Amino acid sequence: MPPHEIKLPYTDILYSVDNLVATITINRPKTLNSFNQHTIYEMEHAFKTAEADKKVGVIVITGVGERAFSSGGDVNWEREGGTEKEHYELSRMIIDSGKPVIARVNGYAIGGANHLAYFCDITIAAEHAIMGQNGPRVGSPAGGYMVSHAANVIGHKRAREMWLLCRRYTAKQMYEWGLVNAVVPMDQLDAEVRKWADEMLSLSPTCLKVIKASMRHHMDHVMKLEMLDLVAKVAPNYFRTGEQNEGASAFLEKRKANFDPYR
Repeated sequence: MPPHEIKLPYTDILYSVDNLVATITINRPKTLNSFNQHTIYEMEHAFKTAEADKKVGVIVITGVGERAFSSGGDVNWEREGGTEKEHYELSRMIIDSGKPVIARVNGYAIGGANHLAYFCDITIAAEHAIMGQNGPRVGSPAGGYMVSHAANVIGHKRAREMWLLCRRYTAKQMYEWGLVNAVVPMDQLDAEVRKWADEMLSLSPTCLKVIKASMRHHMDHVMKLEMLDLVAKVAPNYFRTGEQNEGASAFLEKRKANFDPYR
């Protein structure tokens, strides 16, 4: 159901507010905190709640446990056609938000979770975190501003490497690339996130809002290009060729995908 129809309590996420910091936590540990459409709707609902709450100054996004921030889109959901109908406004919400948003990366941040993390204003990662994209590996056609924003963060060559090769990177590598702001041992992650949040909470909230609006100004033209619009323009029959199904099925069956028929 769309965000405005979500009913509490949440089933896929946890939401809490502590001393001006709202935390949205993906709570699907059995699938490494992967998300499906319902999870996305709940996260968007929680984000809107935090955005509207005057007692919230900073928003944190994370996942439960120590294994994964999130493994990205649930491949079972994608194989069933979830990506073709995908509604995903959270990245745009983060960019448009007047409040600072921190990604607390507590493990794997793959695919949709990786670009969710780099859309956040600040990314704090545990030392064991592993990051990277997954779309071309499983036939999931990410596109539009969620892809192009990577070049704004780390430059075109690194962004193209990340998206075109689907490699895995350590938190330390991502720190060196500029995708991560700080890397700490897992047992220090919460304290580090709180430290950064408290520093921003000590500053003028209106000035921070203006700064965030200034940072997104150069993205205004590309944010009009949605993923599904781009796929429809570049590859109008993509979801009917079987290519996506091959990628998702290969992943679930733990085999190498055969994309040769689609070249």
